[in-house]
Amino acid sequence: MFTGIVEAGGRIAAVVPQGDGARLLVDVGTLSVDDVQSGDSVAVNGCCLTVVALDRNPARLAFDVSAETLRCTAGLEALSYVNLEKALRLADRLGGHLVSGHVDGVGAVVAFDQVPANDAGSASWRLVVEAPAALARFIAAKGSVALQGVSLTVNAVAGARFEVNLIPHTLAVTNLRLLTVGSRVNLEVDVMARYVERLVHAGSDGIGGQ
Repeated sequence: MFTGIVEAGGRIAAVVPQGDGARLLVDVGTLSVDDVQSGDSVAVNGCCLTVVALDRNPARLAFDVSAETLRCTAGLEALSYVNLEKALRLADRLGGHLVSGHVDGVGAVVAFDQVPANDAGSASWRLVVEAPAALARFIAAKGSVALQGVSLTVNAVAGARFEVNLIPHTLAVTNLRLLTVGSRVNLEVDVMARYVERLVHAGSDGIGGQ
């Protein structure tokens, strides 16, 4: 599990074909790898991947990725800048929300513009994303969503489109600043929404009754 609080930015140095999948070699930038071992989980653009090899100086991690993962995600191409987060430990603060690292689908950016500064002089940016139709029902205003592995609060929803606000700090420490209209983004809905839907459908189907 993860929190959706990005720890560092990295870059995919190479994508090496491997059967019908690939091995990703990721330069992890300022991410500390002192406590990372083979077999550990790291979220790369919101996708939970397993470390299969590592170098510590300079810091580089290798991940094996299946064809299915490559098909269902975005932003795992060579030279892409990626958001990185190590797996949550039980003693860590939960600053964002619980993120599984299992990408539910890929959305598309339909608007990304700056919001005029408020009375306090704080500027922000409005990001509007169109989610796949099958996921739209899981996204609610004031609920949580993960985009490229970043925990965000949904400000508004209109059909399959939803809107979030990005503060300067979020843009500075994540690759969301690189988005443009048409960009594809990894999307993970709040896991609680999925459980609620399952409970509702179970009740309507007569499953789980006494």
